[in-house]
Amino acid sequence: MWLKNITLLNFKNYSDANISFSKTVNAFVGNNGAGKTNLLDAIHYLCLCKGYFNPIDSQQIKTAEDLFLIQGDFDRKEKNEKITCGVKRNQKKQFKRNKKEYDKLASHIGLFPLVMISPYDTNLIMEGSEERRKFMDNVISQTDGSYLDELIFYNRHLQNRNALLKQMSITRSYDPSLLEIYNDQLVASGNKIYAKRQQFMTEFIPLFDQYYRFLTEDKEEVNLQYQSQLADVSFEQLLLQSIEKDKVLERTTTGIHKDELVFTIRTTPLKKFGSQGQQKSFLIALKLAQYAYLQRYKGFKPLLLLDDIFDKLDEFRMQKLMEMVSHDDFGQIFITDTGRERVMAVFQKIQVPITLFEVVNGSIQHA
Repeated sequence: MWLKNITLLNFKNYSDANISFSKTVNAFVGNNGAGKTNLLDAIHYLCLCKGYFNPIDSQQIKTAEDLFLIQGDFDRKEKNEKITCGVKRNQKKQFKRNKKEYDKLASHIGLFPLVMISPYDTNLIMEGSEERRKFMDNVISQTDGSYLDELIFYNRHLQNRNALLKQMSITRSYDPSLLEIYNDQLVASGNKIYAKRQQFMTEFIPLFDQYYRFLTEDKEEVNLQYQSQLADVSFEQLLLQSIEKDKVLERTTTGIHKDELVFTIRTTPLKKFGSQGQQKSFLIALKLAQYAYLQRYKGFKPLLLLDDIFDKLDEFRMQKLMEMVSHDDFGQIFITDTGRERVMAVFQKIQVPITLFEVVNGSIQHA
């Protein structure tokens, strides 16, 4: 799979842009604030129906305009696929494949798999467990449409149960029959999600280990572990055990919405004891494992987007990364960087051709 071209209208700082890409490496160079990352975000929209950095669609519309439009032509399994995303202020987002609008956006997820590596990814290490669950859910959802549906069901059941707990607190009344119904719904969805997360992590962890060892030449011992309350006690039992606590706090305190990915280096938390270089290597290995996992299940190569990572890596790690992603295992790649000469030097060294674009204040031209 590869993206042949993209058209932007009033998207972020772009008034009007139309670009054709190569099948291999495409690099956007220019000063900070010129709009390089915005191009990657537009590609992310086409593949996953939303931006990578900001979930609010209306905030992506160019200042003083009423709408934005992104359109791209993909070669997917040797067929042309036209994807269109349009957002008007105060209106529902329109998303079309070959001019036919989707009934639900979830139907699009996974058709055009994508992996993005960005400085923003430090949130996976530094922020709370929700960020790490989102990462896990994003990967699984791109390979399993029923998983995304189950997540939606689970969150709906969780909201219902939490609303009942709050109502019980206000009215000082206890409705065990209704609570039992919500418990059964939550358990049914939660058990399916837990099983799929378990299966995913069994396959994902060896991929992660492989890439981390390559990036660091096996010099560091790190560990990625999936933790869930359901590992030791059934979900039904957990809900029964926690009911008094739930009533006091007016929310559901146990379940798969509390699952965690634990990152450690030499058995200590990566967040506290990992150097910047070690944390960056960990994050890149996570994303490359995501790429390998998606390729395994989709049967073709996802898009790989590398945002401003040359600035964030030392020369050794940058060289190892470029050696890896320029291998035949990877397909179309999009890169942003402030230094034209640096990008050219990196790819000349590993003898990989690139297509270079210069970005200046929302305009793009071949460099």
